[in-house]
Amino acid sequence: MLYHREGLPQEDEIVLCKVARIEFTSVFVELLEYKHTGLIHISEIAPGRIRNIRDYVSVGRQIVCLVLRVDSRTNNISLSLRRVNTHQRTEKLEQLKQELKAESLVKSICEKLKKPLAETYNQIFRKVSAEYPLLYPCFRDVSTGEASLEQLGVDKDIAKDLTALITEKFKPPKIVIKGEIKLQTYAPDGLNKVRDLLLGLKKISSTLTITYLGGGRYQLSIEDIDYKPAEANLRKVEELIEKFNDKVSEASFEREKTE
Repeated sequence: MLYHREGLPQEDEIVLCKVARIEFTSVFVELLEYKHTGLIHISEIAPGRIRNIRDYVSVGRQIVCLVLRVDSRTNNISLSLRRVNTHQRTEKLEQLKQELKAESLVKSICEKLKKPLAETYNQIFRKVSAEYPLLYPCFRDVSTGEASLEQLGVDKDIAKDLTALITEKFKPPKIVIKGEIKLQTYAPDGLNKVRDLLLGLKKISSTLTITYLGGGRYQLSIEDIDYKPAEANLRKVEELIEKFNDKVSEASFEREKTE
């Protein structure tokens, strides 16, 4: 991980640590986001009586801890493992996972432009950190057009290629709604009636596609980046299908179930 913070952590801060050494009543750890070590007393490992610390931690294991006390004179940092709840642990790990994703994009650009990774990362982070605490939230805003790497001061050539890569990798997953339309009519102008319905459905949205399956059956697919517009378009589809029904015509739509 390239990301490191300067100075000392703050009290009550949640930090990611790596167990470096285990003693009878203490665990010594490396704070992975800071260039410092910390100590967890046995009483802060887990609730209740602890017979063997190694039942809870092992050397090399990464753990999420709460900063209890920081002595700026001696750089001594006291930590707690037991005071971190599940939500805090999950949130911290997800935050660092996202940051690793952002770092991987910087690595790809460095390989493409044949630039040194650590130096380039530090240059980018120094510019971005004036507005953002981490790269990932910055890249997320870049992907939506709410931020510009070049305007933040990142080198023009790097900003151009990195923005293109961010836009590609941060594409939101598409929402897909599928179902089957069944049409049957005995009307004298039945072919025109079916054609008009299908044309009307296609005009609802460019995110909608219809595929003929045979025997009066059609597959409907709606793809969008958000459920709200997708569901709104589906309601319009159902309204048009309902209008198709009369004494000699019948239409139905069955939505495909998703797991």
